[in-house]
Amino acid sequence: MEPDSSPKPSLLERISHWLMREPEDREQLIELLHGAYENSLMDADALAMIEGVLQVSEMRVGEIMIPRAQMEVIDINDAPEIFIPHAIETAHSRFPVIDRDRDDVIGILLAKDLLRHYAEADTDIRGMLRPAVFIPESKRLNVLLKEFRSNRNHIAIVVDEYGGVAGLVTIEDVLEQIVGDIEDEYDFDETEDNIIREKEGVFRVKAGTEIADFNQTLGAHFSDEEFDTVGGLIVSRFGHLPKRGESVKFDGFNFSILRADSRRLHAVRVTRLQPEAEVEAQLPLV
Repeated sequence: MEPDSSPKPSLLERISHWLMREPEDREQLIELLHGAYENSLMDADALAMIEGVLQVSEMRVGEIMIPRAQMEVIDINDAPEIFIPHAIETAHSRFPVIDRDRDDVIGILLAKDLLRHYAEADTDIRGMLRPAVFIPESKRLNVLLKEFRSNRNHIAIVVDEYGGVAGLVTIEDVLEQIVGDIEDEYDFDETEDNIIREKEGVFRVKAGTEIADFNQTLGAHFSDEEFDTVGGLIVSRFGHLPKRGESVKFDGFNFSILRADSRRLHAVRVTRLQPEAEVEAQLPLV
């Protein structure tokens, strides 16, 4: 038998031929994408974003919404002097407004509109409200993102099958499924310390802070035998990856989630519930 004299395909030709195969299902498509990454045809960020887009097309609102129990809301029956300090503390840009007498969301209040309260006498808060958009838990995220873009809306109230409020979802929540965590007002600068004292007994802490450093700074006594970081310790107490707004109390501290995405925990606010004998470390106020 005569040896095969046909030229062997080059590496680029083999990769191109491999990539040109038409995937028959989602699994094959993901396999092709990972193959492209492994052959340096795309970087890790591009691969993660494409996978995020594919994931969003299958996910439902109910999977990422902030549950009703964790919603930061304003009661229209409260005086501005009552809810404005709360709005400042939470630092959100939009708030669902409820009427406790009706047990319903009656609109959305933009934080920037509250400036009128200080500029104008006898400001009508009801007149500031923007219409609330209500969506079902079953709505697909890719459809919701398209509606957010076309309507220039950034927040929607999620309702259950009986029409009751189940939670809320923002455009940021959807985009984070594609691009990962989006930086916000709770981000730390890379040069900042892992623990920042906001006021007496209240600290902002990076989830990656080592438990030993946390113990030394706050006078705590958490074990680092099972977990190395504050984030690992907190997630273990929740039993799931918590969402922004969730909180848990244990061993004399309240841990409130400031930033988290679908992949990991980023930052928490730690409030001391019991006085400690140790003197707090002198940390910069922000």
